[in-house]
Amino acid sequence: MKKVFVIIFLLTFGVILFACAPRKAVQLPPTTPQETKAPEVKPEKKVTEEKVTEEQLAKIETREEETAKYVEEKSVFEDIHFDFDKYDILPDAKPILQSIADWLIKNKSVMLLIEGHCDERGTNEYNLALGDRRAKATKDYLVALGIPSGRIQIISYGEEKPLCIEKTEECWQKNRRAHFVILKEKGK
Repeated sequence: MKKVFVIIFLLTFGVILFACAPRKAVQLPPTTPQETKAPEVKPEKKVTEEKVTEEQLAKIETREEETAKYVEEKSVFEDIHFDFDKYDILPDAKPILQSIADWLIKNKSVMLLIEGHCDERGTNEYNLALGDRRAKATKDYLVALGIPSGRIQIISYGEEKPLCIEKTEECWQKNRRAHFVILKEKGK
């Protein structure tokens, strides 16, 4: 037994002795600061003003009117809301989702984005996951109503885009929602 102890002691002492040997410090040659050149400034190109014809102005105004009409349609959809820490579709949300599905069936070229939102309670990570589940549950409901899955995208904002910032239950209820955004017309 003593021999084993002595051998272990000598091995340990040898490892410590050789492993902890002083090492030579390597000195790098001193560096000299390099000269820095100022970036070359290229002369700006002259911008010529183009005059807008009356015909072009009329086209622009027509596009603005069409865009305003499109934006009005965009805000037609009412948000649906969720209970605290839940992502089940509530009974009062079902008629809203039915009207959205009906509109999407009539407007087959439109893509829809569903945003999932939460109130501020919970961690950021938890709320992002919960917002995702809310958006997915909403998408699944619309798909069950006959909307092709490929026309609907989802995103979660968690607690990052609140509608209300007061610390009350009424305010938190407003933030627990799925929001609908018309993305674009397919093929345009």
